[in-house]
Amino acid sequence: MDLLSERTIKKYVLPYYNMDDASIDRIKFKNTDKQRAVYKISHLNKNYCLKKVYFDEANLLFVYSAMEWLFRNNVRVPRILPTIYGGRYVKYNEMLFMLTPWITGTKCNYNIKSHLLVSISNLAKMHKVSKNFTPIKGSIERINFEKTYISFEKHFKQLLNCSNLAVKYKDKFSQLFLQYFEINLILAQMSSRISSSINYDNLNTCLCHLDYVNKNIIFDDNNKIWIIDFDKCSIDYCAHDISYFLRRFLKRNSTNWQLDITLECLNLYEKTFSLTLDDYKYIISYLAFPQKFWKISRDYYKNISKCNHNSFYYLLKKCSNNINQLKFIISLGKYVEKKFHTIII
Repeated sequence: MDLLSERTIKKYVLPYYNMDDASIDRIKFKNTDKQRAVYKISHLNKNYCLKKVYFDEANLLFVYSAMEWLFRNNVRVPRILPTIYGGRYVKYNEMLFMLTPWITGTKCNYNIKSHLLVSISNLAKMHKVSKNFTPIKGSIERINFEKTYISFEKHFKQLLNCSNLAVKYKDKFSQLFLQYFEINLILAQMSSRISSSINYDNLNTCLCHLDYVNKNIIFDDNNKIWIIDFDKCSIDYCAHDISYFLRRFLKRNSTNWQLDITLECLNLYEKTFSLTLDDYKYIISYLAFPQKFWKISRDYYKNISKCNHNSFYYLLKKCSNNINQLKFIISLGKYVEKKFHTIII
């Protein structure tokens, strides 16, 4: 029997919410090491989201704490609903489930400027109100203060190794890799150098969403913003959340490394939550690293005998010319230098 089938969930999980007669549709299912599933539950003319999470109870209590904290500070998040026994989740067959209202609306559209500005303003509000966030008793303490220069330095060395392999193999992929290697090497060097100059004690910290992207940013029928899916949330550097949000829309073709909208977003964020020089260094180093070029190249040479060479070639071709990214980083660096009267680039 499929332990995550609609029939099983209806029989063994929904009774905890007194929804035995509800209709249920499995919307998403990932059968990986981090197995998860999402169901849409319809009951008494209302819709709900039932999620099978991939982490343990201590982590679930942290996520619950984060969502409840934000809810109580007037940030629109779907509140985790109690069971008929007052519990915060259902445990069935060593699996954990939580229920929230289903948020109806449209996801953030990166091509709509107002969506971007409302989203970054909301992120600043989330960071401000969660500066002193404390999870409830029984939660694991999710703390993620990773020093980015360590990973950027590691990735930089992997790029150098890829260049040696490209010279060795000389195939179609390698020729394209070498054609665009220099500009991506410059970006990687800048990222590594700037991140190594960060004073990590001077970075702002708070509760971070860590997956603050368009699919998790919903605008309802009244154009009010809602944030969903806090599975990855952690106490982290604010600049990490900001960088992740910015990179997701900057790397797209239609919003490709646009400086004006980036500065507008950062200035709007700072109307609510001030950023330090080191916060800006984190953001610049994060945005500078040629993430996709590095990842595709690393994966290709790691599995060169098994991979689909044509697929990797076309993937690399889409992200190989990063001249716009380099121009953007230089301009953003100059802006920050002027703002803080210092030298970065």
